[in-house]
Amino acid sequence: MEKFFLGAVIGMAAGAVLVANNCKLRNLVKKNQEDLMEKAEAYIDTKLEQLEKPGKGKTEKPAV
Repeated sequence: MEKFFLGAVIGMAAGAVLVANNCKLRNLVKKNQEDLMEKAEAYIDTKLEQLEKPGKGKTEKPAV
C-alpha cells in the first residue's frame, strides 16, 4: 500500500512539472476545468429546477 501512495505522489509531482513547463498542456488543463465547471453548473441548475417543480412529470393517484 505504501508503494501505491508513493507512486501516486511521484506521478502527481511529475504531472505538475510537465504542466507547469508546457504552455499547451497548461491551456488544455484550464479549458477542461472550465468545461467541467460549466457542466456541473448546468447539472445543478437542472436539479434545482426539478426540486422547485415537484409535480412536473409525475402523476398523482386519485384519492379513493
